[in-house]
Amino acid sequence: MSNPQRVALVTGASRGIGAAIAERLGQDGLAVVVAFSGDEEGARAVVRRIEAAGGRALASRVDIRDASAVQAVFDATEKAFGGLDVLVNNAGVMELGRIDEMTDDTFSRQLSVNLMGSFHAMREASRRLRRGGSIVNLSSSVVRLLQPTYGPYAATKAAIEALTMVLARELRGRDITVNALAPGPTATELFLKGKPPAVVEQLTKAPPLERLGTPEDIARAVSFLAGPDGRWVNGQVLRANGGLV
Repeated sequence: MSNPQRVALVTGASRGIGAAIAERLGQDGLAVVVAFSGDEEGARAVVRRIEAAGGRALASRVDIRDASAVQAVFDATEKAFGGLDVLVNNAGVMELGRIDEMTDDTFSRQLSVNLMGSFHAMREASRRLRRGGSIVNLSSSVVRLLQPTYGPYAATKAAIEALTMVLARELRGRDITVNALAPGPTATELFLKGKPPAVVEQLTKAPPLERLGTPEDIARAVSFLAGPDGRWVNGQVLRANGGLV
């Protein structure tokens, strides 16, 4: 009997890094659920590109802050493709500001999406992933950079790294890897929007490789962690940032 096709669920996959991850996993032969919160057309465009390349995919709306909505997208994944092997926790928000100026609402929004939302998906994945599966949580290199104005965002990502380490140990005996991937500055529309050219140039020169990352750089790293070559990597943080920190 042949092995079933592996299946991936990628959150925040309608554009940018998430879209690149979804498309790369589709190229790797996985069926992909392109989960999104608001940009339905973007998500459907990702699905069309995966299918045009010969893959299988579907778009599914989810508010990861809502535990029942997360359960529903896992249900939809299993109904469509028969199971789940890979979760990529990519959805997140970043709102910068000094700690002494940040409102409770701004802080709470980042906690609810970045941390609670990722927790909901990790919890559901830990209950449902098949043996040989992988969880890849998106952190950020700002956890190590500790730059002013990034405090609450960095705090949520540091917590993601802690949850990653704990969950890797809690899933002992299940043959499921749990890792975090921490990108550095990456040339996405959201990252570049509103930044003066001088700031972009400074960020470009910061890593020893002297360039910004691309969504495809991050997708390749996820492909490694979620694929057969990454099976001996577990409970780790991979900093994909060109040597920045």
